[in-house]
Amino acid sequence: MKEKLEAIRKKAEEKITEISDSKELNDLKVTILGKKGELTEILRGMGQIAAEERPVIGSLVNKIRDEIETLINEKENEFKKKELELKLQSEKIDVTLPATKVKRGSEHPLNRIIEEVEDLFVSMGYDVVTGPELETDEYCFERLNLPKGHPARDMQDSFYITPEYLLRTQTSAVQARTMMANTEKTPIRVICPGKTYRKEDDATHSHQFNQVEGLVVDKNISFADLKGTLEIFMKKMLGENTKLRFRPSYFPFTEPSYEVDVSCFKCGGKGCNLCKQTGWIELLGAGIVHPNVLKMNGYDPEKYSGFAFGTGLDRLAMFKYGITDMRLLYTNDVKFLSQFDRITN
Repeated sequence: MKEKLEAIRKKAEEKITEISDSKELNDLKVTILGKKGELTEILRGMGQIAAEERPVIGSLVNKIRDEIETLINEKENEFKKKELELKLQSEKIDVTLPATKVKRGSEHPLNRIIEEVEDLFVSMGYDVVTGPELETDEYCFERLNLPKGHPARDMQDSFYITPEYLLRTQTSAVQARTMMANTEKTPIRVICPGKTYRKEDDATHSHQFNQVEGLVVDKNISFADLKGTLEIFMKKMLGENTKLRFRPSYFPFTEPSYEVDVSCFKCGGKGCNLCKQTGWIELLGAGIVHPNVLKMNGYDPEKYSGFAFGTGLDRLAMFKYGITDMRLLYTNDVKFLSQFDRITN
């Protein structure tokens, strides 16, 4: 029996040395150590061996089993190491090769303008408020001193969904909602940025455009407050040398009302093709809040006064960045948008 066990060990050692892949090694393991393996069969036949030899033979079988298992494990580790080396070699990266250029996006000019405007007014103590783009006729017109049949409604071509609902033509509707929501009728200082919609579409107008409007309601608000606010606003957006010119105008929701021109930032007011040789560019509408608007939205015009202003953010972006066609802002042209990656505020 001892000779048979030694023969099994010797055969196992020789085959383990010769084996060149994991499959052969696993087959050998099953042949010798498996449930029907050679060593297992000897252990099952221990009952046929003389009682005095069983401890010696049992001990020898276990010793040989341990030795063979050790050799097999060492061979398995050798195969695993080779496989890992081959894998690492196949996945080797040449760090001296030039890196793949990663394309990155750039912030859209409209988003730049909106964030800059919001940051400025928040620093001045204003709140940023928003409202629905699908608006009621009541808030878009009636609460802004434009009752049904008012001739000023003809000034705007609107997208009506139903007789009472339309896509808002101005963010002034948010001002009315803000005043109505302020049940305690305390002072208000807000800006209302957002999309608006009108039936316009050419190089300088779009059927959808972005607008920001501001509203301040408090006691003893005057034209001086409006003028000072707009000067800070325009100088921040267009440069410290920007000048403002107020021209009398008409808006149903303000009285008095003004068209506000800014000095041409391209020629410095000397006259050029951008300002049509006038030295001025029309950019804002503004005025003192009409007493009727205050009254319809719950404020006592005897105690409170206010000012309001509004400008197109698309138009502001065009002037600030020298964009000649408003429609470029909505074409998703990567070549056009990528140039703004190089612009800092």
